[in-house]
Amino acid sequence: MRNATILSAAVLAAALGAPATAEEKTEFKLAWSIYVGWMPWGYLEDSGIMDKWADKYGIDVEIVQINDYIESINQYTAGAFDGVSATNMDTLSIPAGGGVDTTALIVGDYSNGNDAVILKGEGDLTSLAGKPVHLVELSVSHYLLARGLDSVGLSEADLDGVINTSDADMIAAYAPQDVEAVVTWNPLVSSIMEQPDANKLFDSSDIAGEIIDLMVVNTETLEDNPAFGKAVAGAWYELMGLMAAGDEEVLSAMAEASGTDLAGYKAQLDSTEMFYDPAAAVAFAEGADLPKTMVNVAEFLFDKGILGEGAPSPDFVGVAYPDGSTTGDADNVRFRFDTTYMQMAADGAL
Repeated sequence: MRNATILSAAVLAAALGAPATAEEKTEFKLAWSIYVGWMPWGYLEDSGIMDKWADKYGIDVEIVQINDYIESINQYTAGAFDGVSATNMDTLSIPAGGGVDTTALIVGDYSNGNDAVILKGEGDLTSLAGKPVHLVELSVSHYLLARGLDSVGLSEADLDGVINTSDADMIAAYAPQDVEAVVTWNPLVSSIMEQPDANKLFDSSDIAGEIIDLMVVNTETLEDNPAFGKAVAGAWYELMGLMAAGDEEVLSAMAEASGTDLAGYKAQLDSTEMFYDPAAAVAFAEGADLPKTMVNVAEFLFDKGILGEGAPSPDFVGVAYPDGSTTGDADNVRFRFDTTYMQMAADGAL
């Protein structure tokens, strides 16, 4: 179970210092995994845009692809990386829940249809009763399933269990005849939906704004190295400008890297609320809905027993917002939404 993975990551992080006390440095590493909204990270590395911005600030930033999403977060939590692409929920449960103070440097997008509950054959959400469901256990897929079931008066107890399946194995897992339902994210959703019997029952557009895709970084590292934040934000928003302008060379490169063509990648972007404009990202992070979302997420994680080892309540981990307010335990803030560098991008100050 992923519980064990999370706990081992937290233990390793504590042993390593995750990372050792942050200090001024010049070399940084970010990890990312395949997802429509995170494909820009790979392009930043391959195109030289990241190098250009890092050179501007006299540092080096290496962006490394990790094939397994959860493993990438575990490696960040253990101190192997200074930042990682992750959702709001997985940031709260793994690094923040494991005691690693983590800041959302870039609020990249929210899923607006990219995550989906898929049934093989005819039916609706109530048809899941009595069936096993394959998903990355305790990930945003699990959260989406819970929200979907709740919308029709069901709960996980009404299923024949969930079967923990790596995102890397999800397409293969869907193939056997006895597999009836999966929950996953793009580009896997698009691939599975190409099957003639695939039936999308519920997706993230039904809970818009709740599954948020971020680049999160170690808070101490960021505080001690503002050049790191400036370089990463500068590179990201240069690329966002190219994407917003519809640069087909850029989009085609990301499409190919994600295993699809230009049309396929554009279709995935259509179900992603990308914050191409840094001002839009700032407005979202400063909005009144974000704290409500994080409270819901914390309650889900606590219910599943993964809001940090021994968490006594959903309020165990504190989450701080740009206006200085917090949800959860204000004395145990381990997750921060900081708009400083996105605002600098919006102001043309990078």
